[in-house]
Amino acid sequence: MKKVMVFGVFDLLHPGHASFLKQARKLGTYLIVSVARDANVKKTKGQPPVFDEKKRVEHVRQLKIAKKVILGGLIDPWLHIRKEKPDVIALGYDQKDYVSKQRTVNSKQSLEVQLLEHGLKTRVVRLKPFRPEVFKSSLIRKRK
Repeated sequence: MKKVMVFGVFDLLHPGHASFLKQARKLGTYLIVSVARDANVKKTKGQPPVFDEKKRVEHVRQLKIAKKVILGGLIDPWLHIRKEKPDVIALGYDQKDYVSKQRTVNSKQSLEVQLLEHGLKTRVVRLKPFRPEVFKSSLIRKRK
């Protein structure tokens, strides 16, 4: 089994999210989706999500693309990454570094270095956008 893991807020679920998840699923046989916690969304985006974390988990599950949908770490993001031991982590085309803001290299390299530091030989892949001029959560949120 080849595990692929992705991370995201997945608020206002749209076709761009579905494309992201489908691309990630093609990289392995078992897709794990980690949905960001409400408190972490507020910290990183400066505002709370429209839907709470439980509702966002349910929305992602309803797509029936992932084998497993979990909530991300509240304080330590590494706990669930180490537990799942993904073979691949797929990042969105514009996804910032999920784990550490202190690194000075790009997020893909930074994440690869941190994975090695945590004893994981996980490949990091950057996925392609799907019509980002239309399907981008920040744009959709502004239109509401």
